[in-house]
Amino acid sequence: MQCMRRIGGDAVTPPGRAGAPARIGRRAVLTSFAGLALSPGWARAAAEAPHAGHRVGNAGGSRTLVQYTVPDLQLVRDDGRRVSLVDEINDGRPVVLAFVYTSCTTVCPVISQTLAQLQELLGPLRDTVHLMSISIDPEHDTPARLREYGRKFGAGPSWQHYTGPVAASVAAQRAFNVYRGDKMEHAPATLVRAKPAAPWARLEGFASARQLLAELPDFCVARPGAG
Repeated sequence: MQCMRRIGGDAVTPPGRAGAPARIGRRAVLTSFAGLALSPGWARAAAEAPHAGHRVGNAGGSRTLVQYTVPDLQLVRDDGRRVSLVDEINDGRPVVLAFVYTSCTTVCPVISQTLAQLQELLGPLRDTVHLMSISIDPEHDTPARLREYGRKFGAGPSWQHYTGPVAASVAAQRAFNVYRGDKMEHAPATLVRAKPAAPWARLEGFASARQLLAELPDFCVARPGAG
């Protein structure tokens, strides 16, 4: 059955068939930046962060479906608790996963603002989706620093940030093919798993909040007139 995702009163066309790349348009990127420019979180993060030269990467992007094996490792959540990455990801909810660091002034604030917008779009259902941001700079990103970072972007109880030993962070990055050796080479990518054991939708570039929401099947409704 053909279907469209419904967000409030708007319908969003779903991504293409499994494995078929779908371009993430320049308009989506510009929309993300426009919303970000108005965000107090962006202004504060940019003012406090020293890495203004961080490379942004390409404006466009692509969508692919990938099977990843979640590594059995321990991270430290922003509430200070040591947790299993496997358990955090496999808690029964859809997962939206990003890799960020708090002193980043380009890629990471855009991704974090997009997650904030996704959280808003989910509305009263936001706790049914687990948003996860893993630090790629764990030597500096303490739980307290991650809590403050999350607060700037309005992170709710179902959006958590993670740090931990460097080796654990690197292992997580490698497992999801985002490790680039140097945090300054970090490229934008967001990963969405709609349900346990499902493949991950890997969205390269700056996906919009609506594109992320379109990956979540609970928002898929039959198109009027479709058989």
